[in-house]
Amino acid sequence: MNRKILQIHPLDNAIVALSDLDKDEVFEINGESIQLLESIPAKHKFCIKDLSPGERVIMYGVTVGKAQSFISKGALLNTINIKHDSADFELKAGNFNWTSPDTSAFENRTFLGIYRADGQVGTANYWLVIPLVFCENRNVETIREAFLEELGYAKPNPFKNLVRQLVQQTQSKEAASEQFFEKPYTNSPSSDRIFENIDGIKFLTHQGGCGGTRQDAEMLCKLLAGYIHHPNVAGATVLSLGCQHAQATILQEKLAELNPEFDKPLLIFEQQKEGTEEQLLQKAITATFYNLTRANAIIRKPAPLSKLRIGLECGGSDGFSGISANPVLGHVSDLIAGLGGSAVLSEFPELCGVEQDLINRCINAQKAEKFAALMRAYSSSAEAVGSGFDMNPSPGNIRDGLITDAIKSCGAAKKGGTSPITDVLDYGEYVKEAGLNLLCTPGNDVESTTALAGAGCNIILFTTGLGTPTGNPICPVVKVSTNNRLAERMPDLIDFNTGPIISGEKTIPQMGEELLELIIQIASGQKSTKAMDLGQDDFIPWKRGVSL
Repeated sequence: MNRKILQIHPLDNAIVALSDLDKDEVFEINGESIQLLESIPAKHKFCIKDLSPGERVIMYGVTVGKAQSFISKGALLNTINIKHDSADFELKAGNFNWTSPDTSAFENRTFLGIYRADGQVGTANYWLVIPLVFCENRNVETIREAFLEELGYAKPNPFKNLVRQLVQQTQSKEAASEQFFEKPYTNSPSSDRIFENIDGIKFLTHQGGCGGTRQDAEMLCKLLAGYIHHPNVAGATVLSLGCQHAQATILQEKLAELNPEFDKPLLIFEQQKEGTEEQLLQKAITATFYNLTRANAIIRKPAPLSKLRIGLECGGSDGFSGISANPVLGHVSDLIAGLGGSAVLSEFPELCGVEQDLINRCINAQKAEKFAALMRAYSSSAEAVGSGFDMNPSPGNIRDGLITDAIKSCGAAKKGGTSPITDVLDYGEYVKEAGLNLLCTPGNDVESTTALAGAGCNIILFTTGLGTPTGNPICPVVKVSTNNRLAERMPDLIDFNTGPIISGEKTIPQMGEELLELIIQIASGQKSTKAMDLGQDDFIPWKRGVSL
């Protein structure tokens, strides 16, 4: 195999540059000699045949764009000479046969999980403190300040000493030397945790709950119910003002829908009933503390890998995402499906162009119809405000080779592997089926990871080619690099590097099995993710408006 270029599918007329290519370099592809007419940056694509205006650009064996002008063989494909285009899809019966990858190495493996009364198994043991409405955000922050330092959960801030020394230097009128800035700054470590079996107290804030539509408030309650019901959560403290749209009764109804036998500690405090803020906070903090002592009695026990629910996400994607990191997640997804666990593929704007393949993989017509309806409704809502899925790629995506939404989508869909699709979930719905699930979310990183956790995923795998700090309050987010350069440049963010696939040192199945080994460690609480180390607790509910 030529390690400088890659034709992903035999039908492709767009070829990926695996490294920077020089003008006039010559390659033989499908028995034909191709001379480059210009330099091709790594991750970008060039054409291997002349294309007239209107002709299709093919990658991954499907349409990913349309020529806007005449494109010569050997020319760079860019946002000027091609535009987004994708094939339409239809609901049609078909026989889908799937052979699971070899799972024998993992058949009897376990992780140390947190068993809940309803049969779910978590990968962590958290307590939640959440507001039903943005009016309570300040009170949530006050509780945070009271708890974290005293209970040993506060993370050291390495920059406090830096600021202190800068102040001292200013006061003494001494200029900072270059050597001063070369020194690392660390703060004293936090004290030992009081509750050794509780992995953290997580404080969520948001801007919803009132002032929007009633549907937005109801959806927020549904999402928060998913977080409270989540296997990684031992219980929750909920602050309510009292008069907002997102009422505590709605939250309780949504919890009952998820589990009629819900029995976790749920502490609800309504400010307009409690009196002063001091009275509210004293009651909330005291009750939370005593329930933390109960949650601390829960210990980890061996659990089969079938209890894993893996969220599949990408963000800061690049031109290598679809050929390294995303296929590795796809292999992990197939392994998990073969072992009886669940995998969840999100980001519907990034499934544009691969709908037919996903429809063909649905286990029945009902699932296929739901997926098609959600995709068409989402696309129509974007078009209604003058946008569209074609506007999904970010400037960073485009700069690094993802020049149409279909190119981005075909690579993004690789995270879902090849297994049958057992269920299709709308936003806010919870995972019920083993196997591969599709979850309707935006492509926005945090809105999507927020939804994956709310759907019950107990680990999220997140691929990136450009780098992103994204994490989640209750669900470990494993950051997977698409290339060596990123892993070397941002080691504080990256947990796993699939760059050796690009260089030809390792295969996708090899790296998939290595990643699953890391997942088992993280799920057992034996290893933390970089986002956890940084305290990156991102939480953004989707209001169901147009977000790509």
